[in-house]
Amino acid sequence: MKNSRYIAMDTLCQWQKSRRSIDLIVGQAVAPLKDFRDRQLVKAIIFGVLRNYSLLDWVAAKYSRQPLQKMKMEVMQALRVGIYQLLFMDRVPASAAVNETIKALKAHKQPRWITGFANGVLRNVERQKSDLLAVVNSGKIPERARLNHPDWLLHRWKKRYGSARLEEICRANNTQAGLCLRVNSARISVEDFLALLTNEGIAYSQGKYQPEAVWIDAETGLVENLPGYSEGYFWVQDELAQLLCSLLGPFEEGAYVDGCAGLGGKTAVIEQCIPPGSTITAVEPTRQRLELLGRNFARLGVTGVDIYQGTLQEFARDTMEIFRAVLVDAPCSGLGVIGRHPDIRWSRKPEDLKRYPEKQLELLQAAAGLVGPGGVVVYATCSTEPEENEQVVEQFLSSNSKFTVEDARNVLGEKCNELVDEKGFLRTVPGDLVSDGFFAARLVNGSG
Repeated sequence: MKNSRYIAMDTLCQWQKSRRSIDLIVGQAVAPLKDFRDRQLVKAIIFGVLRNYSLLDWVAAKYSRQPLQKMKMEVMQALRVGIYQLLFMDRVPASAAVNETIKALKAHKQPRWITGFANGVLRNVERQKSDLLAVVNSGKIPERARLNHPDWLLHRWKKRYGSARLEEICRANNTQAGLCLRVNSARISVEDFLALLTNEGIAYSQGKYQPEAVWIDAETGLVENLPGYSEGYFWVQDELAQLLCSLLGPFEEGAYVDGCAGLGGKTAVIEQCIPPGSTITAVEPTRQRLELLGRNFARLGVTGVDIYQGTLQEFARDTMEIFRAVLVDAPCSGLGVIGRHPDIRWSRKPEDLKRYPEKQLELLQAAAGLVGPGGVVVYATCSTEPEENEQVVEQFLSSNSKFTVEDARNVLGEKCNELVDEKGFLRTVPGDLVSDGFFAARLVNGSG
């Protein structure tokens, strides 16, 4: 069995080559590990490296005579893995951090001179750890290393938000986002679920904007081990993602569509909110996600959902029904949820912000054809970028004059006013207020 550092290095190499979602690669990588502690160690190293990527490279360059760009991928990932443990994982003995990382590099069949070089770099970092951390903590290091984001994003956000706000965004993105649950009120009341957590000694806080949202404060380990998981008492969903569904309201009897259902979290929220006599259709083109969606619904006891395998465009062509409201939580760059997915910042390119909007506009146009007079389309992304947000809405409105933007405050209420901008869009940016960046527009068909 390969050691934890080998698996962490190998996973990071796979990610660097493929730029696939790190969550998918990690899940496959740790599956053979039987010990929960080993799985947690691998994940802690990988996600820690990704949150500190530029800083780790700055440190490696400081102690290396070789230019980083000329190093083999395996060597660079080994240095990142080793340096991260030495600087940020106090519970890992320095000897283990160095020795196990070098063993992993040897297992990658690297020649002796390379393992010797890497060992020398890590030993120097170990010896000078205190002085190095003092410099890092002083902030007197290059901006890219201090903020751990690619240059194009730093430049973009500094121009839009200013230096102080940029610092706040990056600090939030570099902090592991909290775990939020949605209580399944069809199976247990919020009060009883909170009592269950209290009895198990699990610290929590209730949501600020959604009464069914519960934030878990402590290190919980596997979600599946939380009380009530097998009984379907909750599912994992960020509070702001739950709030998006509220923009479909007020929930009156009618037919509803979740146009990009994914794993079904928002579909389940809508199903909780709609009155008797209503219907809801979950649209999802990906077979793998549909299988997971089905499992989630089975665990939660969600039975009143029609499932359509295909795109929203295909669904719009196949149905003759007129719907009361459609949610389009569109595929996007994900640049608003870097705190949950730290690899996104390194995987995205500026040109992606030209690629996504075309698909997003297609989905929005398809949704518009599904609602009649007075019908609502909610367009949402987990992106902070104007090209994917208000610019898509503006382009849509320019060719769909029957639709107008309704102020989100009208349906969300006063407690959410701080999340709504002057144009009536729900818009959040990672920082002290929230950990995620979301955008949503409530579009109403005003034709009569």
